[in-house]
Amino acid sequence: MDIVYIRDLRIDTIIGIYDWEREVRQTVSIDLEMASDIRRAAETDDIQYALNYKAVSKRLIAYVENRNALLVETLAEEIAQVIRAEFNVPWLRLRLSKPGAIRGARDVGLIIERGARPEGLPL
Repeated sequence: MDIVYIRDLRIDTIIGIYDWEREVRQTVSIDLEMASDIRRAAETDDIQYALNYKAVSKRLIAYVENRNALLVETLAEEIAQVIRAEFNVPWLRLRLSKPGAIRGARDVGLIIERGARPEGLPL
């Protein structure tokens, strides 16, 4: 299995549990690794057989910009569900962070994996 990835996709959204967080848009950063067999796309040089990372990015931007979640955990689960269902992704690893959320730290967040891990994929 191959991996198609997106790194540091930054999206402004309402996220957080504190009153002030509900009033301002904050940036979240998404790193996404998605299992995909790229062989047919490579053989044909045809985008219809590829996992289109531009389409995935556009869908994530549209979803996250309008979500207004309280917890990063909720947003991460929902993103994983959208990607797996709409793009037929059997496995993904998602890192969702809030840059600057904690003074002294570059970012905070979480990493989740959903689906069956492809054989031979390093941890």
